[in-house]
Amino acid sequence: MNKEFHSFGWYASKVSPHMPKKAFKPVPGRLLGGLAYLLITITGMLAIGVYDLPFLANTAISFVIGTSFAAMGFLGHEILHGTVVKKAGLRDLLGAVFFFPLLTGPRLWRKWHNMTHHVHTQHEEKDPDTWMSKDELDKKPALKLIYRLPFSVRAFLEFFSLCFLFTLHSTRMFFTYVKEFQPKKRGAVWIQFLVPWVVWIGLVFFVGITNWVFIFLIPHLIANAMVMGYISTNHRLNPYVPVNDPLANTLSVTVPKWIDVLHFNFSYHTEHHIFPSISSKYYPLVKKHIKDNWPSLYHEMPMSSALKALWKTPRVYYNGKELIDPQAGLVYGSLGNGLDPEAIEPRSLNESDAKNGIKQA
Repeated sequence: MNKEFHSFGWYASKVSPHMPKKAFKPVPGRLLGGLAYLLITITGMLAIGVYDLPFLANTAISFVIGTSFAAMGFLGHEILHGTVVKKAGLRDLLGAVFFFPLLTGPRLWRKWHNMTHHVHTQHEEKDPDTWMSKDELDKKPALKLIYRLPFSVRAFLEFFSLCFLFTLHSTRMFFTYVKEFQPKKRGAVWIQFLVPWVVWIGLVFFVGITNWVFIFLIPHLIANAMVMGYISTNHRLNPYVPVNDPLANTLSVTVPKWIDVLHFNFSYHTEHHIFPSISSKYYPLVKKHIKDNWPSLYHEMPMSSALKALWKTPRVYYNGKELIDPQAGLVYGSLGNGLDPEAIEPRSLNESDAKNGIKQA
């Protein structure tokens, strides 16, 4: 093992003795929050579908539904890690319910997220959620054309894409992994993928296109943006790593306490990667122990600062530890490798880069 890094299991072994025993048990009480979001969502949909409300009222209700969709996704994520209920059948049923608005099935999510992303986080080739390297980009002429656009235009398009990126990536992951399921289980994976699409698209024939836009389309875009607002900060400022070290490859963001309550502590992402199998209810305690033991290694910043840093840096990796703008020939640091979120300063390509075959566009 690279001495510079430690696995998530190594950190967990150091922190576990300091955690209360109840932290390692399911917390079914989290479902009360999920029930509240379900009731809010159904009430909002009925209000739009039944009553002839003004445009502004429909817009406000649509926003509330969208934020509820996102929070349901956060709870679905927690459920499918087994931290709310332990029975597999109930876990998958509840996961399907709470991921339904995001058009993602529970078996796909566990295969893609639990079994692959968590095991190979920020591995250049094995993590399905990591961004491409300069070498990969050079093999994709169509994408290279996009990277010829001005940096500010690319940053705008990247942030605009957050409104649909989760659904797009989830669909891509379905077609990537469905063939890896055993034939006898593949049918269930297909059903879990198709049913949400059929239900949500079919709803338009019952409520009409205008109401459907407010009941589903706008909320779905809002939910994508909120979920991806977190997901885009989780790892995209961090380097590739040879060892799955959560303190090196993961960022926790800070948000107001009331948002943490509404979002089931989803902001505690480093903590989640060390202990994916304990309830997020206990992540503040995990954070305390991490900061007590490895304060210089822990990456944390306000959500607003993380999003600004994402806006100001490119999403192409160079040499694993840096980010490169191939059009301008500028190289940016990553967290732990020279990136200062408060004063982002790129460097120009140098002779060493040229020897490695990298040149300014």
